[in-house]
Formats: sequence, structure tokens, C-alpha cells
Amino acid sequence: MEFKDYYKILGVEPDASAEEIKRAYRKLALKYHPDRNPGDKEAEDKFKEINEAYQVLSDPEKRARYDQMRQQYEQWQRMGGGPGGFDWSQWAQGAPGGGVRVEFRDLDDLLGGVGGFSDFFRTLFGFGGGAADWRDVYAGPGAQQAWGTAGPRAQARPRPRRIEHPITISLHEAYHGTTRHIQINGRRLEVKIPPGARTGTKVRLSRAVPLEDGTWADLYLVVHVAPDPRFERQGDDLYTEVPVDLYTAVLGGEVKVPTLTGEVYLKIPPGTQCGQTFRLRGRGMPKLRRPQEHGDLYVRAKVLVPKNLTPRERELFEELARLRQGQTA
Repeated sequence: MEFKDYYKILGVEPDASAEEIKRAYRKLALKYHPDRNPGDKEAEDKFKEINEAYQVLSDPEKRARYDQMRQQYEQWQRMGGGPGGFDWSQWAQGAPGGGVRVEFRDLDDLLGGVGGFSDFFRTLFGFGGGAADWRDVYAGPGAQQAWGTAGPRAQARPRPRRIEHPITISLHEAYHGTTRHIQINGRRLEVKIPPGARTGTKVRLSRAVPLEDGTWADLYLVVHVAPDPRFERQGDDLYTEVPVDLYTAVLGGEVKVPTLTGEVYLKIPPGTQCGQTFRLRGRGMPKLRRPQEHGDLYVRAKVLVPKNLTPRERELFEELARLRQGQTA
């Protein structure tokens, strides 16, 4: 199995702060997003790799586990360890003790090859990195014999089997709701993502995945909302920045503001300062489970100072400066 250097993938140092990791991720996610690279398989693979790295490094618990493994892996390399010889079993998520091994089906096979996390990720964190125990996903016909009656779940009431799989949507899709089609063992499923979904939202499909032992597993699609170049999302509120020319900032006027339903006009009062924020009620994200209610949109003014003045324009600005100095004298 190939070692994944998540820090290198995001282009940050191992001691990078959470904010540095977030900035690096947003920059790369925008560059390689499928919407910007339609039909580009290389960009699609890169986008998945970036998301996987961020999934780990943005989570303090996952990052701590990864850092421990990374340190041990690098120490093993310094001692002359060759490719393919590292013992990954000691890091396998939930691996039973005593060398007992329970076989499970590959998640990509279950999902018709649509792609998911790498083998490296799933070894360290399980399926999708969620709370679901990998023994709940699939244990083959010999699993009960392998665990024996003294196994950790021998006397526990069987839990429903579940599979978690990541799915990435755009902010526009999160606003309006969207649909995804997934192939599962020859079955085509239509999954509706509700308006207001955010990163971490789980959409459940009951008894969606047939297993080899004749039982069925629930499928949980774990939503990841990709960064949007125009908006920053905080809960149900959105933040954006719009350019305001100097004359409008001084004299007042109107500017166009992008929203997820089209452009609207914002009235700019005279004397608007750079960085001043305006609130547009109800122009934010719909609330999950209450899509008729919306958050707000906060608009930051970015006042643009004119460059390359004509002689006449410079003359007028100098005259204005003299007038201002005279008023304050």
C-alpha cells in the first residue's frame, strides 16, 4: 500500500496551522474542482486526493493519528525500510488483536466504481472516516467463526450494517438541492440532496447495498460542499466582497451584488469606507429541514482607488485636497 503525504498534497508544512491548511485546501480545491475541469480525469483524481488530505488534516483527532503513523513510517524509512515492507496492520482501524483477520468487500466495488477514499485512508480511519465500525459494513460468511463466541460483539444486539461514502457538491447545489445517480451492484439509485446541506450532512438510503451474505446495508452519503470562489459560508450565512469605485463610495450610489439566485442591487450610502459590511436579509443559505427560511448575506465593500489618472483628473484631486486642507486648517 502506498503512503500518502497529506502535507505535501496540500503544499503545507507539517507544523502548519489549521488556518494555513484551510487556505491551501480552498486554493487547490478551486483549481481542480470538476466544474472547472469538465472531463479532465487527472484533475478529478487530484480533487479527490486534495479532499482526502483535508479530511484528515482538518480534523484534530485524525491529524494526530496520522502524525503518529507518519513519524513511525519516516523512522522506518531512515532505518533502511524498503518499499512495500512497512507493517500497516498495526495501524488498521479497529483491527482485531491476535492476528485474526476478517475479510470485507471493497467500497469502490459496492459503489459501482464511482470512487472513494484511498486504501491508505481506509486502513487508518475506516470507511469514509466516520464512526461506523468496519465490522458493521461487511463481514463475510466466515467472520463469526473468526471472531468466535468471545468476540467483542458476540453478545451484543446486531447493529444495522451501514456504508458511508463521501459525495462532493457545489455551493450552488447546496442552495437549490440536487440529485445524484449512483450505481450499486447493477442497481441505479437516485439520491436527492436537500437544500441547505452542509459539509457533514448525511443522506441515508435504507437497505440500499446488497451484501454477499444475502443481507442489506444502509448507505449514508456524507456531503462535502466544495469552496465557492464568490462566497464564504458560515452556518447559514454567506459572506462576499464587491468592488466599489471611489466615486460611488464618496457620493453614494448602487452596486451589483452576486447571490445564489442572481444579481441584486445594493444601495451604497455616501462616505462608505473600505471593508464596511452591509447585510442583505434572507439572501443566505436555506436552513436544512426548513428550506423556506434563509440565513443572511453579508457584503463587504472593497473601495477601488483609481490608477493612471489623466492630468485633468489629477488636477481635480489636488484641488479637492487643497479644499480639504483648508477646511481642517
